[in-house]
Amino acid sequence: MRTVAVLGGGIGGLAASYYLCKSPQVTKVIILESSSRFGGWLWSTRRSDGAVFEHGPRGIRPAGAVGCNTLNMVDDLGLAGEILPVTYSHVASKNRYLYVNKQLHRMPSGISGLLRIVPPFSRPLLMNVALEMLVKKGKEEDETIYSFVSRRLGKELADIAVDSLCRGVFAGDCRKLSVRSCFPVLYNAEQHRGSLTLGMLLGSGPTPVVPPGPLSQRSIKESWAQWSLSRGMESLPESITEFLQQSGRVQLHREAAVKQISPSASGWMIHLEDGVISADHIISALPAKALSSALPSSCQPLIQQLQDISAVTVAVVNLEYEGSILPVMGFGHLVPSSEDRGLLGVIYDSIPFPQHDRPNGQTTRVTVMMGGAWFQEVFGVLEVTEEHLLARATEAVRCHLGVTAVPSWNRVSLQRDCIPQYYQGHFRRVGQ
Repeated sequence: MRTVAVLGGGIGGLAASYYLCKSPQVTKVIILESSSRFGGWLWSTRRSDGAVFEHGPRGIRPAGAVGCNTLNMVDDLGLAGEILPVTYSHVASKNRYLYVNKQLHRMPSGISGLLRIVPPFSRPLLMNVALEMLVKKGKEEDETIYSFVSRRLGKELADIAVDSLCRGVFAGDCRKLSVRSCFPVLYNAEQHRGSLTLGMLLGSGPTPVVPPGPLSQRSIKESWAQWSLSRGMESLPESITEFLQQSGRVQLHREAAVKQISPSASGWMIHLEDGVISADHIISALPAKALSSALPSSCQPLIQQLQDISAVTVAVVNLEYEGSILPVMGFGHLVPSSEDRGLLGVIYDSIPFPQHDRPNGQTTRVTVMMGGAWFQEVFGVLEVTEEHLLARATEAVRCHLGVTAVPSWNRVSLQRDCIPQYYQGHFRRVGQ
């Protein structure tokens, strides 16, 4: 029987511990978290008047094996009654916007959106899709997302739509990010079918299958696009933490930064500030650079590989306004780097999840995302003030959405090194 130490108490470390807990081969799990709380980037503010604000992810997609697996876990944790689903027919799923040339443009959707010219695009997107099937398969083992999409779907789509998408998903630069690592479905579609269109229609190779539980089955039946939880996304790590505490097989340590790990005769020694912990196995859910600094010098090739994985910093500014202030209804809008390098996008939180609004009196919650791969370029390498970030965010809401009112509440969060960047060739690093 085994003792397993899990390094890092974010959602990855907690989820790993949850599954380890269910294994008959594991007698004890030790979680070591450097901060004062578990949950990592899943972080919610619950105000006393009932309003909820997310400082990290605000929704989870139910699709695919990973989505199904997550819903099975949520069901097992007893959180099914707290689910807030957003269906594909919801206005937040149908309406997504781009801010281009100082104007909001609704992204094309449905057959009619593909057949006609929809600004900011200069021709019907169906033309891009049709011509894509005639493009030869690339010969490179990997390429940037920008290069891949430019080659297959045209420069305009890459410059506007894909540039914005990568800023929204990865807070990253599509001219550096790897298509193979970031969008394996697209890469595999070209490799197996020679075309994205054919890959989407016919499938592009085997995918993992997870048996759907009751909640996952419900998500398919009701056509969920995404979901959240009534008390915010932080309810998920809180529930996992409670499950682990009640299992009797898990030791949870906060403020237990790992200084060094070293092999021992029976497994591993984990050195902390105030002592040493031994374990048969280690699972690391630490950021790449944090793990690299804890490894023994004998792991030098691995240390260098980990140090070469970059991560970007994102400023998250939550704003609440009195009344209904949005000129459009939808999930939010993204901003291409050609329009504003520092401003990634604005999420209209009150549209997909009105249940998180203050119950008494109408309000509108929005979140402004800034920085990412452009953080240092735009905000400098020195400490940026919350006042500066707040001013930048409120100015964006004023310019993009025409909101002249002053927000009644705000919270500025600086999420340092929060999203790893899988640059071109990342698959080789992982393979090594």
